[in-house]
Amino acid sequence: MTKRIMVVEDNDLNRKLFCDVLKTQGFDVEPVADGHKVLDNARGAVPDLIIMDIQLPGVSGVDLIEAAKKDPALCDIPVLAVTAFAAKGDEERIREAGAAGYLSKPVSIIPFMNAVKELLPS
Repeated sequence: MTKRIMVVEDNDLNRKLFCDVLKTQGFDVEPVADGHKVLDNARGAVPDLIIMDIQLPGVSGVDLIEAAKKDPALCDIPVLAVTAFAAKGDEERIREAGAAGYLSKPVSIIPFMNAVKELLPS
């Protein structure tokens, strides 16, 4: 069965790049640009993995990860956090919120795909 991945990214170019790479690897992709729609879309799409940008307009990706982990319908979905603003302590804070993986931007394709495959349930 094809794995479904939700890509939460407000930057159009990054979102397209992530989605295109994932599609070429045979994944079903659910792009989301608006952070305010993430939780509702995830409940409807039931992805196997969520790739979450941390810096979203009007809402924090960290807050969204925490909310997903408290939601019975979403709590078992692994989250790969991706951020351009990697400062000291950020990875620990993001992982404490519930992210199973962490990558800083710019993201290279091979580490990105390795992180995706590592987090997907078998």
